[in-house]
Amino acid sequence: MFALSSAALLSFVLLAAPAGASGPSPLPVCESGTRHLELTADTPRTAHEVCIHPGVSSSFLFNVKLKRVELPGRERFRVVQDETGLLLVPTRALKDGERVPVTVHFQDGAAPASVTFSLVVHPAEAERQVEVLLQPRTVASYREGEQRALEEVQQCHQETARLRTECNGQVGLRGLFAQKLIGAKGIPSKNIRESSSAPPGNTLTTTEAYSYRSDTPRGEGGRQVVRLAVAQELHNNGKAPWTPAGAVLVGSQGQAWKALGVWPLEPISPGKSRLVVVEVEATEEQARGTFTLKLWNQEGGGGVERFDGVTFP
Repeated sequence: MFALSSAALLSFVLLAAPAGASGPSPLPVCESGTRHLELTADTPRTAHEVCIHPGVSSSFLFNVKLKRVELPGRERFRVVQDETGLLLVPTRALKDGERVPVTVHFQDGAAPASVTFSLVVHPAEAERQVEVLLQPRTVASYREGEQRALEEVQQCHQETARLRTECNGQVGLRGLFAQKLIGAKGIPSKNIRESSSAPPGNTLTTTEAYSYRSDTPRGEGGRQVVRLAVAQELHNNGKAPWTPAGAVLVGSQGQAWKALGVWPLEPISPGKSRLVVVEVEATEEQARGTFTLKLWNQEGGGGVERFDGVTFP
């Protein structure tokens, strides 16, 4: 059993820097904008991972004509194809964490003659557009890639500066006050051990579970924004270590909120238990109702852990 005060627990989630994790991630990093992929005759023949999500379209655009597309389980997708493009809309017959290969073959003696993608069903995200360019890489394309890398670094610097400004250099309870996340009534908490449940296929089961809610000074579309946290003592019933990698909170209508953070990113040994805390941000209206919490691991080879019946104070 774990026992942490509301403020202390949320301060860990909001202000502690998670330790870096080792080992491959089972789910790829999903690019939010247009993804650019350049192929040459020397490009290694490996599958390129692409995030997909049921009901969300993913487009693949090419600068050469397509010959044919090999897609196992085609009936589980809505497919639209023309001379130089492919649009895929996965259905809910696909399960979180599932990987589906798709190979696109090109016309006119293109080099390479084909490219293979590994479509990875993500619990929350999808890559909306992938642009594939077949040509020898020019100086201009190198410069374009360098510019994109510089922009990504700048975004990281801006995010770091924003976090430092929010915390005003303070940590612990001081940081919570600096961010205006704790008021005179403290941080409301709720015991959800009896109301939440895990399906039989889970590797992890819950021995203790609490949810937390904290107001923020921000608004979104005229609505109050709140921080939500779920703290669970999770027991590993499997035969291998299980290390958290990411999480998403899913509403009753299928809407999803990706976790701002999961803490700690440390392995749960087989037969052992560990406290795992997930934090999300939503509007006050969105935080009402019953949710499903989905967690996935760093080791790969397993499905997504589900915890139904999550509610907040």
